[in-house]
Amino acid sequence: MSEPPGSAVTPVRPPEPVPEPRDEAHAKDQVPPEEGEPAPTGPPVSERVLPLRHPWRWLATAVVLVLAAQVVHGLVTNPFYQWDRFAYWFLRPTILDGLLITLEVTALSAVLGLLGGVVLALGRLSRSPVLRAVSWTYIWLLRSTPLIVLLLFLYNFSALYQTLSLGVPFGPAFFTFDESRLATDMAIAVLGLSLNEAAYAAEVVRAGLLSVDQGQHEAAAALGLPRRFQFLRIVLPQALRAIVPGYVNQLIGLVKSTSLVFYVSLLDLFGSVQSLGSTYPGDIVPLLLVATVWYVLLTSLVSIAQFYVERRSSRGALRTLPPTPLQKLRASARELRARVRKEAAL
Repeated sequence: MSEPPGSAVTPVRPPEPVPEPRDEAHAKDQVPPEEGEPAPTGPPVSERVLPLRHPWRWLATAVVLVLAAQVVHGLVTNPFYQWDRFAYWFLRPTILDGLLITLEVTALSAVLGLLGGVVLALGRLSRSPVLRAVSWTYIWLLRSTPLIVLLLFLYNFSALYQTLSLGVPFGPAFFTFDESRLATDMAIAVLGLSLNEAAYAAEVVRAGLLSVDQGQHEAAAALGLPRRFQFLRIVLPQALRAIVPGYVNQLIGLVKSTSLVFYVSLLDLFGSVQSLGSTYPGDIVPLLLVATVWYVLLTSLVSIAQFYVERRSSRGALRTLPPTPLQKLRASARELRARVRKEAAL
């Protein structure tokens, strides 16, 4: 049957399929296919995210563990170390007496050196050209002189000056001292270490004071605070954060530098070990190990004190204080416990 002329044929389009209802989570999991690719027909498959592998890190860890195991094996099995003699000498009264002298010399030299360093640092920052020149000359001279040379020079100081006097230059003397009575072995050791320590401590203190922002000085001056109050309550607490790490590093060096007082006839820890080693030549190695272990213990105690001093000086500067070793241990234990429970649940 033919269509009448002038009429148009309208094609009948099939009805579009109605999409099935699905929940929102299912809709988020499905990704629309790209143009030209067939649409997925099955339900979405969940995939496990694998962590990033670090093969070189594991290899380096294995190498370090093997080397550490070899070192420990060599220390334990080598009979040359004579660990039985090490245990015999470790707590002998002679060693403990020398250790006590080392602690005494270190404590006195640290306090006197720090006080001298503060005075020298303030002298270098002073507006007086004489104080700046004298402080700079002292620091330059003492840092250029080896400590052993300074100790030996002080030990033979009585050959240059048998008596010391205090009075008017080129005039009468008010007080006179016998240098041989004052210059005991302990006094020479403490004086030499203190003079040397003050030169290095001065630069540490000066660097800490210069690290404080200039705006802090201007703000304190704008409040009308006295200069002493500005220094003690505003400048110094901020400078301690930079002073403490550097000076504790110097203090650790001072603990080890006390071994040089043996050359001025003071039997400290190292001097006692040297004296015993000359008497018992077969025990030189265990005696040196005794001195090494005691020095390691002393420096470790200083490092622990440094951590807590730095943590205290960081209050007000950090929102969260660094955790203590005990807090780190507890956090590691909780993390390990949570990981074990997670693996067990899977």
